[in-house]
Order: sequence, then C-alpha cells, then structure tokens
Amino acid sequence: MTSGDAAALDDPVGESLRGPHAVLARRRGRAAAYLPDVATFSTVSPAPRAADWDDLARLLGPGGFADLFSGAAVPPQDWEPVFVLEGRQMIRPGTERAEHSHAGVVELGAADVPEMLDLTARTRPGPFWQRTHELGTYLGVRLDGRLVAMAGERLRPPGWAEISAVCTAPEARGQGHAARLVNALTARILARHERPFLHVAETNTTAIALYERLGFETRRHVTFRGYRTPEARVGP
Repeated sequence: MTSGDAAALDDPVGESLRGPHAVLARRRGRAAAYLPDVATFSTVSPAPRAADWDDLARLLGPGGFADLFSGAAVPPQDWEPVFVLEGRQMIRPGTERAEHSHAGVVELGAADVPEMLDLTARTRPGPFWQRTHELGTYLGVRLDGRLVAMAGERLRPPGWAEISAVCTAPEARGQGHAARLVNALTARILARHERPFLHVAETNTTAIALYERLGFETRRHVTFRGYRTPEARVGP
C-alpha cells in the first residue's frame, strides 16, 4: 500500500461524507454531518476557518452534539467538551483473503433493527441508531432465533470500509462469534476490491488482541472528541 492509498483514513468522516456516503449527508458551507438517526459524526474542512465552525454550529443547532470522531481540528473555546477518548486506527495489510468458516452468519436488514438496537444497548460497542444499518452491510449470528452477535460496516472513505459495531451478548461470549463476523466482513470488503479498517478504544485490550489475531495492525493512534455547540448563535 502506498501512503496515498491510506491518506483518506486521516479524515475518514469527511472522506466518507464527500464520497460514498454523500447521500446520507447534510451540509452547510464546508461543514457536513450525517443525517439524524444514521450517525452523530460531523466534520469541517481539514484546515477550518471560523466561518466553518459557525456553519457546523448552525447545521447542528444550538446545543447540538458534534461528534468530531478522530478529526484533528479543535472547535472554538465556546464549544462545550463532552468527551475525549484515546484510541487507535487499525488496518489489515494486504489483499489476500484467508479461508475461514462463515457458518451461521446471516445478513441483517431493516426488519432486524429492533434486535440490533437492543443488542447494542446491552453491549455498548459504540453509537448505533435507527438508521445506522444504512451505512453498509451488517451481519449477525442467531442462536435459537435470537440475535446474539453482530458486526457491520460504518465509515466508507473511498477504497476503504470500516468494520464497526462488533458486539456479542454476554451469554454468548467465548464462542468465536466476533472473530467469525469480522472475518466474514473482511472477505466481503476485499471481494469488492476495498480495504478493511477499524477503530478501537485504547482501553479495550481484549478487542485489540482479537483484531491483531485476525491480521489487523495499528496504523495510527487517534483521539476521539465530542462537543456541544454554543447555545446562542447570531443569524439563521
């Protein structure tokens, strides 16, 4: 892989909203965010001006939540910090598709959203909303008809697909479901001639160890940040 191939991963939210996820974006000037109920991620230009932050504030509304994800730009001082989380971005080098069993893995869709929301509420793999499944392919594992594990595609910078929402119900852990789902998604992504990547909290050492066993390597360390926009803004 050349450095140019991975450049899109330096701004994965912006590249996704300008590229494959443009149909799921709302915009004002050089600011953009996902549609409500799809994702909370938002972005400004890589070198934002004061006007760009004003546009994002108006786009999200007074007191709106701006999940800037791993973006390096920091908003003005009157934006209220909500969270800061250290993490890492991991990629799977190469394009070779390893042979793994995907037995029991099923594709999920709109009809499965209530169960997907319930599973993510119980396991907290990261933000998941009513329309998050529209970001890409989501796969799951069912036991006795119940959804007990899932994973899917989230951000889509050109040439890449992020694996996200990897989660397993407590009563079904230790059976290899997460590994099987990640491998199945990896195979699908590579079959489209794209590359898989993912993000993980630095404190989630269990997940990091799993991803490393599955062939992922750390590309860079990142800081996830969220803010509230100022309550009052001048103008419409």
